[in-house]
Amino acid sequence: MSAATQLQEMMATGEAYAPDLIFPLYDELEPISIEDILGTWKGGKFDGGKEPDPIKWYGKRFVSADYCEPLLCRRDDGSVYAYDNLGAAQLRMIAWRGKVSASLIYDRQPIMDYFRRVSADVIIGLGDVKGRPTDFFFHLTRT
Repeated sequence: MSAATQLQEMMATGEAYAPDLIFPLYDELEPISIEDILGTWKGGKFDGGKEPDPIKWYGKRFVSADYCEPLLCRRDDGSVYAYDNLGAAQLRMIAWRGKVSASLIYDRQPIMDYFRRVSADVIIGLGDVKGRPTDFFFHLTRT
């Protein structure tokens, strides 16, 4: 079974998965270009829904290489807005774990997200916060 298929099955279960199970699958995935990542994406986590979500994270919006909204959130009425407490972000092609792929660099925080393609409409991100373990995986589905 391919890494993409395994990850899509993991996403569908909604269960929690440890980073050490996701890393080998992530490493098998193909890179994604900046052009292919542009648009709005709905997000999900591999935590089984057990982590509290005080900002009601919805996903990410990649407007251009130089302007992205890294955190989209939901209001109580269901509308989506750009959470700007961490600032905006930009996309660059960066080598990470042996492949050059689109990566998100936050403007005001020491955070980077490294993306890989699962399918035309699904990507996996690996969040990297300076000073913390690089092991936070999330998935995005194009809206």
